[in-house]
Amino acid sequence: MSSFYKGTLLLIVTAFFGECIEFLINMVMARELGEQGLGLFMTVLPTIFLIVLLASFELPVSISKFIAEKDSVYHHSMLQQVIKWTIIFTIVLTIVAGFVIPFIPIFQDYHPILKWLVLLLLPVISFTSIARGFFMGKQQMGKIAASNFLRKIVQLGMLVFLFQWFSFDLETSVLIAFCTIVGSDLVVFLYLLHMFFVQYQRIRKGENERMGGKAIWKDLLSVSIPTTGLRIFHALSHAIQPFLIKGALVASGITAANATEQYGMLAGIALTIGFFPAFIAHSFMTMLIPTVSKAYAERNYLHLQHLLKQVMLITLGYGSVAIAIFYFYAEPLTMKFFHSSQAASIVQLLWPYFFLHYFTIPMQAFLIGLGLLKDAVFHSIWSTVFSYTAIYYLGSLSHLQMGGIAIGMNLGAVILALLHYLTICKKIGFSIWLSPGKQAHQ
Repeated sequence: MSSFYKGTLLLIVTAFFGECIEFLINMVMARELGEQGLGLFMTVLPTIFLIVLLASFELPVSISKFIAEKDSVYHHSMLQQVIKWTIIFTIVLTIVAGFVIPFIPIFQDYHPILKWLVLLLLPVISFTSIARGFFMGKQQMGKIAASNFLRKIVQLGMLVFLFQWFSFDLETSVLIAFCTIVGSDLVVFLYLLHMFFVQYQRIRKGENERMGGKAIWKDLLSVSIPTTGLRIFHALSHAIQPFLIKGALVASGITAANATEQYGMLAGIALTIGFFPAFIAHSFMTMLIPTVSKAYAERNYLHLQHLLKQVMLITLGYGSVAIAIFYFYAEPLTMKFFHSSQAASIVQLLWPYFFLHYFTIPMQAFLIGLGLLKDAVFHSIWSTVFSYTAIYYLGSLSHLQMGGIAIGMNLGAVILALLHYLTICKKIGFSIWLSPGKQAHQ
């Protein structure tokens, strides 16, 4: 078995147990927060992710790509530059965020401590990103897998302990749910930072060659800027999504409170169930970024074609089984784990959205590895604009409501998957039927 499949299998196995824990986390939150509290939690979560995203600056992706493509003698020089500028960037970002975050309107509806928890996350995420990128590029997936699993198990332990032994009002309960996210990220930060500095000392004592700072940052920023732009766009669109969906539902004739509850069922229950198998797709993505980057740097198109074919076939296999289970057993699943039968119909309506999502994640890794980041950004923009337009128009129709929202989400997923797939096939010289086509586009 090749190192690619060994690393992917390790990530899949640990991610499976991690997703089982994530499932339990969402069950605990659904029961403790209730539909109203879960709706509030899911409403502000995308905004927090948008703020925290700036702290990472997509360093895991750019660093892993650099390490996969460049000779090891340049790694120490790159890490020196990254650590120095990350310290400066984090200090500036934290100061700016400290002034801006208190005035963001959405935080006014939540506990005052929440905004300061977000500030605490900024330096944690910044320095964790360096370690993640390094281990991804070195394809030391055991450390990545361990950190992902550690985050989930710590969060679950904190949730169970706090809600088992203490009682909170709704506002405090939502705050506690966010505290567990920060606490688990702190534990992962300490673990990865320790493992990183152990290896950093070895690299520092090894054979190294100096590489100019401008050359290093040109390579890193050529990946980080468009990837961060893509992630910011996703974060912005996901931050808008709760208000768009709830606005459409209110326009269709239901109350604001009912709209919040329905969004809670969509984001907290239906998406939790439908995205459960996506841990396999994310495992592929983690392995594919450095693997595709290295193969493309060597112009090994046969290897790239083989990888694409294998990933698509594996995704088709597990995706079909997962979707069949979710569709035919939607009600038993939602009742058993979340005690909500109403969310079952949403799960069934969104099966195309979930199925195509499993394909889109590894295809995005191909686009990053092939240097097609601008294409990925434009694909996301076009599919989101079309999807959100359809979501609001169809969701606001009184005879469709949540059904119209599901149609809009499905249409966006179809457009995004097709754009990604056709672009990759053109770049590596494959036909759309996964067979050798025209000469690869250089």
